[in-house]
Amino acid sequence: MELSRAARGRNRVTRSRIRTAVRRVREAGSRERAEECRRAAVALIDRAAARRVLHPNRAARIKSQLDRLVRNSA
Repeated sequence: MELSRAARGRNRVTRSRIRTAVRRVREAGSRERAEECRRAAVALIDRAAARRVLHPNRAARIKSQLDRLVRNSA
């Protein structure tokens, strides 16, 4: 019970950091800023997928959406 509670807390922190990183990409003013934020977000997403905090397919989908967002940004 205590182990799962600790893991849940770590997982919540990880998911929250990913959501914040994704939001920073979306709110980036310039393409260069968006690209550097995307790199940071992808690192977090890959780490979470490797540790199974996120399903690998979901991680791939989020990364693909971020790539498309940065590519289409002005």
